[in-house]
Amino acid sequence: MSRRLVLLRHGETDWNAARRIQGQLNSELNETGLAQAAAVAATLAALDPSVLWTSDLHRALRTAEVVGEACGLTPVPDERLREYALGSLEGLTHDEYFAQDPDGFAVFRAAEWGAISEIEPPDDVAKRFVACLTDLVAELGPDGLGVAVAHGAAIRTGLVAWLGWPVTTSRDFRALGNCAWVELDERQNGEWALGAYNLSAS
Repeated sequence: MSRRLVLLRHGETDWNAARRIQGQLNSELNETGLAQAAAVAATLAALDPSVLWTSDLHRALRTAEVVGEACGLTPVPDERLREYALGSLEGLTHDEYFAQDPDGFAVFRAAEWGAISEIEPPDDVAKRFVACLTDLVAELGPDGLGVAVAHGAAIRTGLVAWLGWPVTTSRDFRALGNCAWVELDERQNGEWALGAYNLSAS
């Protein structure tokens, strides 16, 4: 028996479709995002999760509510699962950011976010995300499955930190799709292993 974790990115929003930087601003799921959430909810319900936590940002919380309805679980909001705080970049489209600061945009697109002073430091995101997963796992039984609904960049950072890898290795992972997820499995020695990445119900 071993415990398992699923880290699920929220469904699509109009801001995602417009390539608008969301960060910790609130945006709602669009019709595509709601359909994605319904599809992944059915898949996750078959895995029989016992714990469901979520970022408190609207797009993640609504995704978690759809998953919870299918799984018979009430989502527990936790601000530690939020996306990176991106300062004045929040609300800009990619084209607008590029027009303002081509060099800065190139750094942003390379996910070298530690080099942009107004962005929440990756080490801080890693610390809060890992602390949240630690608390979530403590709620699981010996063979329980926990689901954490969060955000693409925060998941990548939290994932590598959870596995004990350097935070900079998060740049080696491609962006998660909307309502795509990561699976993590606990080994017998208590360490965790990456089971799957960027899985999708579609």
